[in-house]
Amino acid sequence: MKTECTPVKIEFQALGSRQVVGQFNGGEITSDGGGLLLREVENQLGIIDCFAECFTDFRDPERIEHTVKELLSQRIYGIALGYEDLNDHDELRGDPLLAVLSEKKDPTGSSRRCLRDKGKALAGKSTLNRLELSSPEQLGKSYYKKIVNHPEKVDKLFVDKFLESYGKQPDCIILDIDATDDPLHGNQEGKFFHGYYKSYCYLPLYIFCDDHLLCARLRPSNIDASKGTVEELERIIKHIRMTWPEVKIIVRGDSGFCREEIMFWCEDNRVDYVFGLAKNNRLKKIISEELIEAQIDFTKTGRASRVYKDFFYQTLKSWSKSRRVVGKAEYLRKGANPRFVVTSISQDEIDADDLYENLYCARGEMENRIKEQQLYLFADRTSTATIRANQIRLYFSSIAYMLMSALRRLGLKGTEMAKSQCHTIRLKLLKIGAQIKITVRNVWISLSEGYPYKDLFNRVHTNLIKVAPS
Repeated sequence: MKTECTPVKIEFQALGSRQVVGQFNGGEITSDGGGLLLREVENQLGIIDCFAECFTDFRDPERIEHTVKELLSQRIYGIALGYEDLNDHDELRGDPLLAVLSEKKDPTGSSRRCLRDKGKALAGKSTLNRLELSSPEQLGKSYYKKIVNHPEKVDKLFVDKFLESYGKQPDCIILDIDATDDPLHGNQEGKFFHGYYKSYCYLPLYIFCDDHLLCARLRPSNIDASKGTVEELERIIKHIRMTWPEVKIIVRGDSGFCREEIMFWCEDNRVDYVFGLAKNNRLKKIISEELIEAQIDFTKTGRASRVYKDFFYQTLKSWSKSRRVVGKAEYLRKGANPRFVVTSISQDEIDADDLYENLYCARGEMENRIKEQQLYLFADRTSTATIRANQIRLYFSSIAYMLMSALRRLGLKGTEMAKSQCHTIRLKLLKIGAQIKITVRNVWISLSEGYPYKDLFNRVHTNLIKVAPS
């Protein structure tokens, strides 16, 4: 006979003569009612469905209770809704709404085989963990590790979904590249100390086009930030040009990517580039007159002054040829602030100040995208032992980002939250209290009447149902 437990009462400060008492006994209630919007995005675009095809399942079909897609859905929706740890799923496995998002046919879990699993439709942490730990080399050697990820398929998926998001070929696209630190606090494979970040970390490489993620590559940190960039660009641009053969492509990055190998490859493959260029005494001497002019203007006005100079420049050893450089001679309250960029774009196409202020400086928006993934979609939860497993965790975060980005791009278009970051979208649009009632014919989701963004929610839903399936 099942033991009936009395819920623990939580006593709060009284309200006048009334006691205020809380208990965790509200029944089938979720705090993530807005997650249904993410499910609409998935049903329209099939992002998780395609991601599931990047895994091979070697388990015995007769013994499976959770398909690969169901496991991935549970993990990715969990990240999007703010649950970064596998441990969270030992409680979340009983959440019927997350079961609905994961396409569980029995969201109550009443048909589970084992008595201990009754009422819990979803997988626990140990089962989910198997997604991360398998590798082709281990097949046949482990009883549990039988779900294998194929990274090359995931890499292709990122570019495929980017291409599908456009109705027609654009005239020009800009690929932003950057590296960031992923701090480590254990003994993970590939752990090294990085002098610039002053910590043990990984050094993942990201490539975005606007808010579309094209590459998320986990790397050890004992390398130059630009290492592997040519290989990733070659793969991505070849894929893009198979669909858009005539599109103009510009690669943009900071001075960490101003490398002869990258610039030479771009020049040899009809790709333009704009990279930051680290300042040195030779460069500062070239714009010395402009710096004096900027200083004089600052003295007169008291406001920041900028003067641009266009010139050709070649390093003493590392560059194979002379290239166009734009120098910004800037004078601020703190003093001179010279900056430089190198580009393959000609002066006829774009002048110096427009190149620097409107083209190069716009790369800062990519840093917001990285911040979204690192901080709000938990790309830094790389705490498992191997770099392969941590790469898969980075993929989970990346797919969650793709869902959230698509919700912003398609659902929030034309609303006051059209440019909101992931954590704001989660807080205002996904974290909605809801009561769940499951019958034979329906799943009733009763969203909170006190929810303050009802009109916005309805607009987002209307926008999403207008999106034609890809």
